[in-house]
Amino acid sequence: MLESLITSKTRLRLLIKFFVNSKTHSHLRGLADEFGESTNSIRKELNNLSQAGILTKKTDKNKIEYQANVAHPFFSNIQEIIRKYLGLDKLLEQILERMGEVSQVILIGDIAKGIDSGKIEVLITGDTLNEDYIINLSAKIEQMIDRKVVLTLLEKRMPSPGLILFDRELGD
Repeated sequence: MLESLITSKTRLRLLIKFFVNSKTHSHLRGLADEFGESTNSIRKELNNLSQAGILTKKTDKNKIEYQANVAHPFFSNIQEIIRKYLGLDKLLEQILERMGEVSQVILIGDIAKGIDSGKIEVLITGDTLNEDYIINLSAKIEQMIDRKVVLTLLEKRMPSPGLILFDRELGD
């Protein structure tokens, strides 16, 4: 659906890269390698997004590093759209609905780095998690968001190895 609004696949991939996790930063050559595209097509889109103020850029030695502009008035709106496009809102809703006493929901793997590989890995911590529900949940979520979902359960809280979607102690 978002592809009909954002017709440039490169632009959509850049928005996913920088808006799933606002701490993500990268430079032109790294993005070209990651996306398997020419530096010219990526440079054009980076320039467009930078001129619109959606991305910030800073010079680091002889490289320009890009990052989402969290001060942009539409930052939270764009981030919400990208997260909905990926299905992260539905994923979180389904996990919290019947999983039990969830302490944390953390995105790990490619998606936490802003890489839409079609696979979403999620770490869930909490006491007395409903393990029976988890077996059916992965398949249900996969159908809803059209992506492979891998859910890992742990009893104990842990420092975040990825992007925190929910943390009971932080009041999310």
